[in-house]
This record gives sequence, structure tokens and C-alpha cells, in this order.
Amino acid sequence: MNNEKVFFTWRDISELTGVGKTKSYELIAKMNKELESQGYIVAKAGIVPKSYAQKRLGLLME
Repeated sequence: MNNEKVFFTWRDISELTGVGKTKSYELIAKMNKELESQGYIVAKAGIVPKSYAQKRLGLLME
């Protein structure tokens, strides 16, 4: 089984961006709201799909 993360938590977002816990949760909530508006089902509050977060945070080159 592949152990690679599929979702990021606030800790992951914090490490990637250098922001604190509260701001990380705000970023996750914003990204999840964006996903919902695009018709996606959000798994649960407090996590965000890794691939979407990397794209939105400018960590992936397209």
C-alpha cells in the first residue's frame, strides 16, 4: 500500500508556508470552500487534498 499523503493537515500547511496554526486552518477552509464551489465533495474540515493545496500555494509548476 502506498503511504504517500493524500491530504494535508494544518501542520503540513504551516511547514510549507511558515504561517501559524490559525492561519493554516483559514487557508484550508478557503481551499475547501473553493473545492465545494467547483462541485467537489470535501472529505472533512481541517484537511485539504495535497495536490490542490500544492497548486493553490504555488508549489507545483503546471
